[in-house]
Amino acid sequence: MWRVCARRAHHVAPKAGSGARWTALQEGPRAPRRSLRCGPAPARPRGATSGDGGVRALCGWSPGSGAASRTRFLLQLLTSTGRRCYSLPPHQKVPLPSLSPTMQAGTIARWEKKEGEKINEGDLIAEIETDKATIGFEVQEEGYLAKILVPEGTRDVPLGTPLCIIVEKEADIAAFADYRPTEVADLKPQATPPTPPSVGTVSVTPQSVIPPPLATPAGPATPAGPKGRVFVSPLAKKLAAEKGIDLTQVKGTGPDGRIIKKDIDSFVPSKAAPAPAAAVSPPSPGVAAVPTGVFTDIPVSNIRRVIAQRLMQSKQTIPHYYLSIDVNMGEVLLIRKELNKMLEGKSKISVNDFIIKASALACLKVPEANSSWMDTVIRQNHVVDVSVAVSTPAGLITPIVFNAHIKGLETIANDVVSLASKAREGKLQPHEFQGGTFTISNLGMFGIKNFSAIINPPQACILAIGASEDKLVPADNEKGFDVASMMSVTLSCDHRVVDGAVGAQWLAEFRKYLEKPITMLL
Repeated sequence: MWRVCARRAHHVAPKAGSGARWTALQEGPRAPRRSLRCGPAPARPRGATSGDGGVRALCGWSPGSGAASRTRFLLQLLTSTGRRCYSLPPHQKVPLPSLSPTMQAGTIARWEKKEGEKINEGDLIAEIETDKATIGFEVQEEGYLAKILVPEGTRDVPLGTPLCIIVEKEADIAAFADYRPTEVADLKPQATPPTPPSVGTVSVTPQSVIPPPLATPAGPATPAGPKGRVFVSPLAKKLAAEKGIDLTQVKGTGPDGRIIKKDIDSFVPSKAAPAPAAAVSPPSPGVAAVPTGVFTDIPVSNIRRVIAQRLMQSKQTIPHYYLSIDVNMGEVLLIRKELNKMLEGKSKISVNDFIIKASALACLKVPEANSSWMDTVIRQNHVVDVSVAVSTPAGLITPIVFNAHIKGLETIANDVVSLASKAREGKLQPHEFQGGTFTISNLGMFGIKNFSAIINPPQACILAIGASEDKLVPADNEKGFDVASMMSVTLSCDHRVVDGAVGAQWLAEFRKYLEKPITMLL
């Protein structure tokens, strides 16, 4: 009843606005309503209500039913902070969208824009970590970023939660300085787990381990966070480790001084940097270095959590079996060399591109291997979309080479290079890694001879590629043998979809295409 009365009170004298309603309620039960303008109030039509009598007539109150107390209650409703939202300028709340079919929540990995900055249509404003990958979030509106509602590093943000507020005019930004919606009141960035204390170490004073005259190398230093933490993106951290760059000497240009890939690529070591390294001497015998602890707890990212769930589900629910063969790669290596000479540096075809093409054509010959288990039916796909496993700092992801069966080697090579680069930089779009009908995992570049891969459901097969090595093979020559580059491959099959004989047939077709690459043109 009180809510109905308050709502009706807001509609008393609509032309006079909120100031008239304030005056009508403030003057008390028996005072006549005065106009906001100087001078006598204008005449009103017959039947129009005036003063608090208008409120009583709307709400059905009687004169002796405690109108004064009810008037005070309505004053509190009208002047409460919850009713002041109508004073905010025009704005738009940007919610967290669903970036993958299985996404239930996301993590705000990084904000690319700061409060007050101009936003154009298509600009990247944040990086969202989903259950599949870290994806750049673009806005389709122009305006200014007035307020960031969910801070960077907040995990498990539910779908639909407002992430930020965008306004049309720069002058409206100040109105949202203290704005905080109730939907995000309980969302806070996850704190970094404390470093466990060292166990079983020798008590040594810091002066006995680190020489006091150690000089700080010249050059810009990266601002460190709490407890000396250096803020760096996963890709930049990996590149720095590969190049042997000390992150403390790199100046970050990302948000809040974060080190990004561009900073690593443009980093030039200072000439004075080697001096401290020479000054550090190994600890003397009998003095143990102070360890930082016996273990480190690494937070589980959304991507790693989903990888763990899917792999466990695959091994527990799919009846795997494995078939292995050796493939003579001599002809492939010769043709690859000739093709790369013809391309003259425009593109570079790799052995993996031949493998993708041969796999796609073998799937057309043996469509049972290009099928999916759908519980009630077995879906046999008529196109071959090859998923290629790519290792990234955040975890394993499988971008897709679509329609690999109709693409040429150069097109496949360009697609793989582009997809792998976008995967490592976290810029893959959902449609570029969701789906696929057949998967290839290649560890040959790491010297792995052979391995058995885990099937990526709902697919029925995955091909594991090992390294090539020279072996003696029978030959029709004077020696009776020859040296050939042999590559070991292992096909993992889902026995619910692909029987053993069918898997062997697929491998035979695959080997035929690689040992005689010219047959790929037929």
